[in-house]
Amino acid sequence: MNQEGQTRIQREKRELILEAALDVFSVQGFRGATVDQIALAAGMSKPNLLYYFPNKEAIHHQLMERLLDTWLQPLEHMNPLGDPIAEITAYVQRKLEMARDYPRESRIFANEILRGAKQIMDLIEGELKELVDKQAGVMRGWIERGQMADVDPYHLIFSIWATTQHYSDFDAQVRAVLGPERNGNERFEGASRYLDRLYRKMLAPDAG
Repeated sequence: MNQEGQTRIQREKRELILEAALDVFSVQGFRGATVDQIALAAGMSKPNLLYYFPNKEAIHHQLMERLLDTWLQPLEHMNPLGDPIAEITAYVQRKLEMARDYPRESRIFANEILRGAKQIMDLIEGELKELVDKQAGVMRGWIERGQMADVDPYHLIFSIWATTQHYSDFDAQVRAVLGPERNGNERFEGASRYLDRLYRKMLAPDAG
């Protein structure tokens, strides 16, 4: 359904469906989720849902487009004119905050990647790769000017994704291992302190 020219009620219905789908996909995964489950979670009939989206693939792709936009924002905010260590550690913190605040979205993204990213490969090979290439170029400039350690920018970005999104994608494991005395907000506060120290030491110019 074309979103242009929609009424307020129609826009609200689409948002209701997407929010319900977020819950269903984050628990069931793409393969396990059904249109019936999403309709039930949205509190509407299946025919009504299909008026707004033709199938679950369309719902999933819309969610993934939004998720990718959200995921890219912290990397987009990296300032080429800023202090490299400050910019990168700020990016780490923003990614960790996203792991805390958007656990459902993170799990959906991880599940899609594990499935081969068939539904979103166009997005990954397009805007995601373009932004990573751009910011990797910024990091190479910092390295050439001696402002940070000589590291592979791509693997640095991969490691940031891995060390931050772990706290949402493997939340049950993190909670279990830390135990009840540390599995509340402390797990993110502790991760924040640890990751900040880790990346500052690794990226210091004399560390390379």
